[in-house]
Amino acid sequence: MGAQHFDIAIAGGGLSGALIALALRARRPELSVALIEGGPAIGGHHIWSFFASDIDPADRALVEPLAAARWDRGYDVAFPEYRRTLPTQYRSIASENLAAAVEQAMPRGAVFTDARVETLDAGGVTLRSGDRIAAGAVVDARGLGGEQLSALQGGWQKFAGQMLELDAPHGLTRPVVMDASVAQLGGYRFVYVLPFGPSSLFVEDTYYADDPALDSELLAGRIAEYAAAKGWQVTSVSRQETGVLPVVTGGDFAALWQDVPHGVALAGVRAGLFQPLTSYSLPDAVRFASHVAALPALDGAAIAAASHRYARAHWQRGRFYRMLAAMLFGAAKPDRRYRVLQRFYRLNEGLIERFYAGRSTAADMARVLAGRPPVPLAKAALVLAGVGAPTSLNPDAQLQPAKIS
Repeated sequence: MGAQHFDIAIAGGGLSGALIALALRARRPELSVALIEGGPAIGGHHIWSFFASDIDPADRALVEPLAAARWDRGYDVAFPEYRRTLPTQYRSIASENLAAAVEQAMPRGAVFTDARVETLDAGGVTLRSGDRIAAGAVVDARGLGGEQLSALQGGWQKFAGQMLELDAPHGLTRPVVMDASVAQLGGYRFVYVLPFGPSSLFVEDTYYADDPALDSELLAGRIAEYAAAKGWQVTSVSRQETGVLPVVTGGDFAALWQDVPHGVALAGVRAGLFQPLTSYSLPDAVRFASHVAALPALDGAAIAAASHRYARAHWQRGRFYRMLAAMLFGAAKPDRRYRVLQRFYRLNEGLIERFYAGRSTAADMARVLAGRPPVPLAKAALVLAGVGAPTSLNPDAQLQPAKIS
């Protein structure tokens, strides 16, 4: 490879790392940026979805061109005792779109794939091949490391998704973001349906579970059962993905950062930048990319310090969501957890939008907590007192980052 030097090297070509690279190329084009991905392609093989209300107007130009599908007529939710259509617009980004945008924006020789990181430090990134990419600043956006999980407490969101090609039009005009009218198996379960085309549906079977074990064949079978129950005749499966992500109920922010090399910045879920209850990371990935591109100084020390301050403020703002996650896992029986979300979706649409974006107001929090909770009062009191809440996450769990909604 030979000696190479960049102003900024980003380790991790997933959603967060790629968005930082795109934001820097658009807003700070004078800087040289390297994007280093251990897998064969930028973005991997994922679909990330988001509500249009998640994105600030100033940042829409960064994400709207990435959308593989847009739905402007709202979305549906369904529960055993309640159904609703909400008007919020919805979008999905496919990893192929993200990779294409990076290829177009980045100069030749600045994107590295199949480049596994051996070590990184404030002066650059050393690959397992032995090659060294020197940089004035280093950002680690490789995803939440297994060693970091022991600093967190909580449960898991796990899912399998398939793009189903049908023999006839399905007739859906809106996404079904949460269909929890299905049998509640293995924790809180819902099915997620995106109509990508007249006869194409992305269907995902999702669980809020106490353990991270994922049986992809079992979930694929349940997707097939769901499709059959809807009367959809599947001719082929053109895309598949799985994911296992933490739902955080508590933890130690300092421990999350304790092994970070001096002078290295963290980004994305590796920095804890996701909504603790939903594991939803896209809004924070966009905001942080914009934040980095707007920093007055972009040397290594400045970016590292800024990333720590940003993540610490995010952790503090997440206390409310961690408390709700603890109530969901610690106070509700697994087959009754749907009642928490069923009650939540009866609330004001603006409150729901702010919740998913991780921007709940004090009034929102008070409204969510008002009235009789949909969990046993005694258990709720114990969880709030720290008794019966989920314990530390398994550091050996095999996380698979993907879209969360």
